[in-house]
Amino acid sequence: MKLFDRASLTQSLRQGLQDLPLALSDSQVEQLLDYLALLHKWNAVYNLTSVRDPAEMVSVHLLDSLAAVPAFTGASNVLDVGAGGGLPGMVLAICGPDLHVTMVDTVHKKTAFLTQVKAELGLVNVSVHSGRVEQMQVAKPFDVITSRAFAELNDFVSWSGHLLAPGGRFIALKGVAPDGEIERLPAGWKVKELRPLAVPGLDAERHLVFIERL
Repeated sequence: MKLFDRASLTQSLRQGLQDLPLALSDSQVEQLLDYLALLHKWNAVYNLTSVRDPAEMVSVHLLDSLAAVPAFTGASNVLDVGAGGGLPGMVLAICGPDLHVTMVDTVHKKTAFLTQVKAELGLVNVSVHSGRVEQMQVAKPFDVITSRAFAELNDFVSWSGHLLAPGGRFIALKGVAPDGEIERLPAGWKVKELRPLAVPGLDAERHLVFIERL
């Protein structure tokens, strides 16, 4: 397992935040690194991500999710579908203390990890749900539903559309522009915006797909 060099990782993260640019407090930066340390530690046993190198995790996971944070401005109740190791859900929760983030995943070891992160980081604005999103019922629908590398847009919208509040929107984190997936969206939905993202230290195409009801 690669060494977790906190000083070096702090420097990389702070440089990335400066490049984005995204202003976070010192305590938020520390929480992001605490989260990364837990992800690195649990990954050795639970295989939460194929990325093993903590330095690579900073750009591929943290900065990739942080680049999307401004898109959630104004949101108050967010659902992260297929949350996996907590990306972007945990990052959103750390960056937006006034934002409530619910994370759902079918894999128990992943929700166990997310529950542990919530406890260790003291994130009172996080809820974790085990199960299939299409069977999920909530008292208060979500104003934003997001996912990162979860499923085709068609499935993402079909499975979780019942949980979206009127006037709400989907924000999907994708790699290359998913033109084919956009064409296959179910009836009654439209892409409002396809926004390219530049992620510091990541030489790959990244896009946000904003989807709303017609």
